[in-house]
Amino acid sequence: MEQDAFVTHRKNGVEDSVELAPVSRQPSITSSKAPSASHYSIPVDLGTSPIEHVESIGYSTNAAVSSNQQTRKQVVAERFQLCACFGWAFVIGWNDGSTGPLLPRIQEVYGVGFTVVSMIFVCTTLGFIVGALMNFWFTERFRFGKTIIIGSLCQVVAYALQVAALPFPAFAISFAINGFGCALELSQTIGLVASLKRHGDIKMGFFHAFYGLGALSAPFVATQFAQTRHWSFHYLISLCLAILNTISFSTVFGFKTQDECLKLIGQDVGEKSTSQDSSFNQVLRIKAVHFLAFFILFYVGVEVTIGGWVVTFMLDVRGGGPSSGYISSGFFGGLMLGRVLLLWVNKKLGERLALFLYAVLAIGLQLIVWLVPSLIGGAVAVSFVGLLLGPMYPIAMVQAGRILPAWLLTSAVGWISGFGQAGSAALPFMTGAISQKHGIKSLQPLVIAMMGFMIFLWYLVPARKRDS
Repeated sequence: MEQDAFVTHRKNGVEDSVELAPVSRQPSITSSKAPSASHYSIPVDLGTSPIEHVESIGYSTNAAVSSNQQTRKQVVAERFQLCACFGWAFVIGWNDGSTGPLLPRIQEVYGVGFTVVSMIFVCTTLGFIVGALMNFWFTERFRFGKTIIIGSLCQVVAYALQVAALPFPAFAISFAINGFGCALELSQTIGLVASLKRHGDIKMGFFHAFYGLGALSAPFVATQFAQTRHWSFHYLISLCLAILNTISFSTVFGFKTQDECLKLIGQDVGEKSTSQDSSFNQVLRIKAVHFLAFFILFYVGVEVTIGGWVVTFMLDVRGGGPSSGYISSGFFGGLMLGRVLLLWVNKKLGERLALFLYAVLAIGLQLIVWLVPSLIGGAVAVSFVGLLLGPMYPIAMVQAGRILPAWLLTSAVGWISGFGQAGSAALPFMTGAISQKHGIKSLQPLVIAMMGFMIFLWYLVPARKRDS
């Protein structure tokens, strides 16, 4: 059915009309440019879109306004939001990169073995799991802005306790407080970055690259503090970073919701849920969420196990000296570079296939660390293991954004990252307990077994979105 279309414009109280040639089912379009007061006809080529034709003669349309083009103000707002998220990623990377070099010193100061000192990882896990569960309630009750600031304040409290080098039980509990805060911040920041539609995969890669940068930087500083009397003063730097992070979140996000933050950068909010069930129940009914959660659990477990125990391995098994702490920096440096340098490989091969390839190559390099009795060779291989592990977390989070419902993304990512973070304690603790009995040389076969299981879990993650 054909109908006439008009472009109307109102100027000084007079409405002018531009008559278009009859087109099929074309609604009226409002112009932002004023034609003359005269009435003239414009023919439309039926081989092209009527909207494209109107735009070609200088008329803007509602469709054009809703395109992916951002205003300068929106671009600046997005950059500030990304800087705040990237800054927090640096802080959490700094946090994780500090533990490995300080671990031998903590054992010495408190006079504890592998099993007891591993309680640090256990407390971190407990904090993360509680934070991941509470994130559902916090997100629904306080929304994005307030939740992320509460998490940041928890980190400030935790670092303040760690600076004081309290008795070991209190020192370990501070890691639980830190884990709780990190779980809230992680779910909110990754949920925001995963929601970005413009080059989201690249931004996710840089988000995790800043984590790697923090984890790379921390061992250089922590190794120096580990050799001094006031070793716990390393956490003064962590405290300052956490305070700056809180100020950044408060300034950039305030108490806004995630939807309000997305609107500020010119992005549509997207679909909403019509279900009466809570987000918690909806998330737990999606199989892909659980596959991704277990994959992240083993991934984070491998990452923290290597970063946390490789220094002890090099000291005890390979006969390294105090400078062995820098090997942890090599691992996290590779982690950072892999998240940026391998972006082109991800696009070339496809992210799903690329992850399988990285995992197989990482297992091969880990065999070198295990079987070749060379300190330098092992250090180089560990750095390349970090390079190959680097892209895996961003790939998994981008995949979550592709296959999960948009309205559940923040809650789902919060659960995936929080549950997955349990691996940062469970697997290093298991490594410490086994090392207590069989020696730290058991580290390498454990890591290889974990990597192998990661490949199986990634196979179970859906390649494309399915109806939930």
